Amino acid sequence: MTKSKIYLLFATTMIATLLVSSCGTGADTEAAVQTSVAETVAAQTPVVISVTNTPDPSLLPTKTPFAAPTLNTPAISPTAPAAPNSSKAECAKASLQDESVVDGKLFKPGEQFTKTWYITNTSTCVWDTTYKIVFWDGDILGGGYVYQLPQVTGPGQTVPIALVLTAPTADGTYRSEWKLQTPDNINFGVGTYQSAFYTEIEVSSAATPNYTVTSVNMVIDREPDYGCQPANIDYWAIVTITTNGPIDIKYRILHSDGGHGTAQTLSFTEAGKKVLNDHRWRVGRANSQNDNRWMQFVILEPFYKEYAQVGFEFFCP
Repeated sequence: MTKSKIYLLFATTMIATLLVSSCGTGADTEAAVQTSVAETVAAQTPVVISVTNTPDPSLLPTKTPFAAPTLNTPAISPTAPAAPNSSKAECAKASLQDESVVDGKLFKPGEQFTKTWYITNTSTCVWDTTYKIVFWDGDILGGGYVYQLPQVTGPGQTVPIALVLTAPTADGTYRSEWKLQTPDNINFGVGTYQSAFYTEIEVSSAATPNYTVTSVNMVIDREPDYGCQPANIDYWAIVTITTNGPIDIKYRILHSDGGHGTAQTLSFTEAGKKVLNDHRWRVGRANSQNDNRWMQFVILEPFYKEYAQVGFEFFCP
């Protein structure tokens, strides 16, 4: 009990005593005094005093500090240069080696066919199947716009890209162009100029299609490649002939000096290309030397057509 509370209780008791002394000692007066004292005591807030021993400092719990957080090391700093091969631009190099379905082949309206391009990876990267074949231009010929590369293709390897396509229903000439695409969306074609690889077809609803020769290409091959030994130099005509369907042709190769080869027949059972390499013009050192010699391929039947003259030179002093 605090001192102020003790003083208050003492004062209350003294007042009550004085009242009793002045008013008498009756039983009623004594009872009133006792009641007043009791109410005064009850009005005080009880105070509980507890005594505890001073704790041993060695038993007080200690506060362990938090460990410093461990930060993950970023894979690439925002200011650091990109990791090697993060871009596939250096992988966008290819060349076209061969293809099926010759250009200009004749199809019936709505006819389905499979076009295959044989493309070589000329980069130093491995192409996986996240590389794509994407439609580039022309007529899509009933195909999809995007295809996955069919197989993993390493540097120097060739991948066959085969698409199932459908000829349009209307007669005409149609061309469908395609390119490759790296995983980071870089489109690329074939060759030095990144050209699209393509197919070009003819659609005809005629009961009797007009099968014909669609192209003739001649190059001259010298044997030996250089020099003047032996005494005779051979010039070979290498001729590639392409047709859009089955056809028989009769042809002859002419020389600029008025000579020519014998007439021969070549048969195609379907659209395709054939290479002739059996025609030779032999020139001896005794012949005149000049740079205006040429050979020329001529179709005699079933129609007559002369193709471009291909020149070559002969100098052997």
